[in-house]
Amino acid sequence: MSEFAEFRARGRAALLDGRATHDLPMVEGARRWGAGAVLRPEGDVVERLTELAASVPAPGHWVHGGSTLHVTLRSLEPYRARIPEDDPLRRTYGDALTEAATGLPPVQVRLAGLTPHQGGVLVYGHLEDDTLLTLRKRYAHALECRGVRDLEHGRTRDRWYVSLVHFARPLANPRELVEWCDANTEADFGVAELTTAEVVQFTHTGTGIRVDPLERARLTLHEAPRETTERHPGPIP
Repeated sequence: MSEFAEFRARGRAALLDGRATHDLPMVEGARRWGAGAVLRPEGDVVERLTELAASVPAPGHWVHGGSTLHVTLRSLEPYRARIPEDDPLRRTYGDALTEAATGLPPVQVRLAGLTPHQGGVLVYGHLEDDTLLTLRKRYAHALECRGVRDLEHGRTRDRWYVSLVHFARPLANPRELVEWCDANTEADFGVAELTTAEVVQFTHTGTGIRVDPLERARLTLHEAPRETTERHPGPIP
């Protein structure tokens, strides 16, 4: 059985056995939803992901689409509601990301295979080459050289995916959701080209999640300066 099939089987069993978990709105210092380094897909693949996510039978949960869709490279810190532009850690995260991304081409990842899991629904990412693995290693090294502690406690992130749904309350319809996922398991959204790595902040909007860019580093074969982005005061279109 493939790694994806095993993961899917465990996810189905968790939901059908009543072992679903759910997220809560962020609070200061929480371990989840702190600033992170991510890569966001662009173009037609985003439209296809968003359209399918909107059809998930998950009322009241955090359904993702558009600019909220992302592949996580690394979790960086516990949750902070405010991360100003001149925040020393923010600048360190950005400098390290630029160092890690410099000289690398865009990441190529095929987004195919939809599955439920204990905390939501995701689309699996299948790497087309080693670029993302190289970026992960480089970023870990660049952060370590700058004295940034390991929030991931030595975990090596080796499963890549884009989340379509995070459960935000106890799951009321596990069988319906599992059956929907079964019907869409073979969904193939094509190869996404991820051209930009970002340090982002996650914000609860009341009904879902907004992803605000803080720092950016382009993935090109040529050195490029880091771009700094002011924290967006409202929802990203």
